[in-house]
Amino acid sequence: MDLVEVSPTAVPPVCRIMDYGKFKYQQSKKQQEARKKQVQVELKEVKLRPKTDTHDLEFKIKHVRRFLEEGNKAKITVVFRGREITHQELGMAVLEKISTDLADIANVEVRQKMEGRSMFMIVAPKVKATK
Repeated sequence: MDLVEVSPTAVPPVCRIMDYGKFKYQQSKKQQEARKKQVQVELKEVKLRPKTDTHDLEFKIKHVRRFLEEGNKAKITVVFRGREITHQELGMAVLEKISTDLADIANVEVRQKMEGRSMFMIVAPKVKATK
């Protein structure tokens, strides 16, 4: 048995007689159990081009929908190559279509944003849509 200071800030300080090794073991087990119950949200990414065809776009939307149903966030990136950069409105239109298609299960966390030669948007699942 050990004499352990429980509350050093109290006046007078509070001490307890306990088995310190057993106490440390129980604390580590509680922390381990708490980590096990935590849900870690990942950021999954889908890349597109501004001229992506409708069927391919629907296919990518299905992937994003699956990511959101699993409880992960999704980053949709439209990559511009060559002279496509002059027509950023095509990329905006693609991202707007995706956001309207996913409106039932997703909230747009970050609106369309240009970064270099790519435009991206981040969507997160709605609270009720997660498993």
